[in-house]
Amino acid sequence: MPVEEGAYKKNGEPKKFDPDFKGPIQNRGCTDIICCILFIVAIVGYLAVGILAWTHGDTRKVIYPTDSMGQFCGQGKLQKQPLLFYFNMMKCASPMVLLEFQCPTPQVCVEACPNRTMTLLTAFAKKTDWEYYKSYCREDPGVKPVPQILQEKLCPAYLISSKPFLQRCFPSLGKKGEVITVGDQETFNDGDKIRDAKDLVAGMKNATIVMEGRQVAMKIFEDYTKSWYWILICLLIAVVLSLIFIVLLRYLAGIMVWVMIIMVIAVVAYGIGHCSVKYVSLKDTPGANITLQQLGFQPDFSVYLHIRQTWLAFIIILAILEFIIIILLIFLRNRIRIAVELMKEASRAVGFVMSSLFYPIFTFLLLTIVITYWAVTAVFLSTSSEPVYKVFNETVCEHSRETCIPENFSLSDMKKDCPRSECLFAFYGGETPYHKYLIFLQFYNVFLFFWCANFVTALGQMTLAGAFASYYWARSKPNDMPAFPLFASLGRSLRYHTGSLAFGSLILAIVQIIRVLLEYIDHKLKGAENKFAKFLMCCLKCCFWCLEKFIKFMNRNAYIMVAIYGKNFCRSACDAFFLLMRNVIRVVVLDKVTDFILFLGKLLIVGLVGIFAFFFFSGHTDAFKGARPSLHYYWVPILTVLVGSYLIAHGFFSVYAMCVDTLFLCFCEDLERNDGTASRPYYMTTELRDILMKDTDAAQTLT
Repeated sequence: MPVEEGAYKKNGEPKKFDPDFKGPIQNRGCTDIICCILFIVAIVGYLAVGILAWTHGDTRKVIYPTDSMGQFCGQGKLQKQPLLFYFNMMKCASPMVLLEFQCPTPQVCVEACPNRTMTLLTAFAKKTDWEYYKSYCREDPGVKPVPQILQEKLCPAYLISSKPFLQRCFPSLGKKGEVITVGDQETFNDGDKIRDAKDLVAGMKNATIVMEGRQVAMKIFEDYTKSWYWILICLLIAVVLSLIFIVLLRYLAGIMVWVMIIMVIAVVAYGIGHCSVKYVSLKDTPGANITLQQLGFQPDFSVYLHIRQTWLAFIIILAILEFIIIILLIFLRNRIRIAVELMKEASRAVGFVMSSLFYPIFTFLLLTIVITYWAVTAVFLSTSSEPVYKVFNETVCEHSRETCIPENFSLSDMKKDCPRSECLFAFYGGETPYHKYLIFLQFYNVFLFFWCANFVTALGQMTLAGAFASYYWARSKPNDMPAFPLFASLGRSLRYHTGSLAFGSLILAIVQIIRVLLEYIDHKLKGAENKFAKFLMCCLKCCFWCLEKFIKFMNRNAYIMVAIYGKNFCRSACDAFFLLMRNVIRVVVLDKVTDFILFLGKLLIVGLVGIFAFFFFSGHTDAFKGARPSLHYYWVPILTVLVGSYLIAHGFFSVYAMCVDTLFLCFCEDLERNDGTASRPYYMTTELRDILMKDTDAAQTLT
């Protein structure tokens, strides 16, 4: 097929005919060795960071409350005292609580919250009350008089009837009309004077606000413990559906593609109908007409489902999605017919390399290891700080908020200068070199996570590319193919091209970490009024998002060329880029249309599994009410199922996507190397040649 020389010079030199070329090169050498060594060193450093974090970290710091001495309630010698009791809850009203996450009042671990309201003075006068009262003291006061006990802060000045909440004792507040009460009383004695019960509200608010995030996290964790097996069942359904679709694509590619398209339109249309019914049904419901802005953020997402505006938003989003899909289908109907034929050819290739269908499971397991290691290391790094103690004082003191050592505090100059001061646990931190560089270790943890995750994905892409290239470049299929093409390709990738895989994934990881830093900076500058800074940040985020997508596209095609020719990453990326530029219209009208079809397949699987999960976990259907677990937030398992189903579907359909991309690049090279004559016959099958020659627009790039 004649080609204009000017076009070739502009987009690189085309491949020449080589009678000895028979597919993926067997005689090859190691590529990008320096990057391979760098990657190995980085992994060793990553393991060292993990060991360091596990040595210093203690997850109890985020699970259990800590008393004034830095001891964990419910652990060790305090195993029978799981609740934290505050001597003076009103001290928690200080703004410093929100900064230091600790109330400036002594705190002790107790077995149960007090169920009586009394003062130290009244309890001291009665033996039975005094025995009960002493269980809330820091230590046994013995025969010391009440003034000395209060001065040394051995016991609280008063007890208030309380209830446990988030492993802490909070006063049992109630209401009589509009008046706040505690223990059915409007006032209480704090040991010095009579106070109103409402004085406790500010302290309780500050003490609870620093734990609201933990409360939501613990409820989510509890929901997972109750629903994990049902989540696994839903994900197993996604696996089965994905396998069924893949197998049917193997034998009924043409029919299945149109079935997927029609079912996606039907599922989205059903979603629009269901949301419309809900929107209309809430018309006369009290409180359903408030706006989402008025409602604000609610951790219980089910609250939003009782608001009409929520369902209206769903209707608009689904309607826009339906409109876009239908418009694309109308304009791409001719391309889709050709793409369907290309899918059939990909199905034949998958049929000769059936083990490729199960390769995503291997990739998933490797990614699970990477994600688990990153998460565990991050948790241990964040909990590897040491307890920091500070001076808290009820009166003006020059040493207030200074760090102190509790063991030596009673004899220190600070105590002499401020007799009423206390050395109390403030927060977790540290001044050692290790603690000073914790932020850099966390950064290294995130960076290596991106690098390793991209490496695992790249390994899968190169392995599949090598296997499908073995299919394409075989004269007689499957006689000229290796016995185990997938394992042979995996061996070549690891043995010769670990450096190239590390190189490509490193470039992508650098761009991704820059995007993370931009998001962090944007979050810090949210309160800034500088419109130019906001505009610049928006432009940078957009540019790096586009850059990441482009690098992913180029890496994918570079790995295909590395798998075939065994050249280094940069040379392969250049070859792939110029080959695609010489066939740019084919890339747009064929390769990307198949990506769109596969994306619709993923949407269909996610939609089907998501609808089932919604009706099961939300309890909107009577058939599932008996088996449905009792949950705080039913959106937790639903969201998990949706994300998991998409990842599963993406894993299985990525095999087809990689097969199509590999066949496409091989086809373009085949056209340049050969001319279809007896001396230079094409390697492509007759079916594939007929498919890709149907598009006259694409053919113009080669004429």
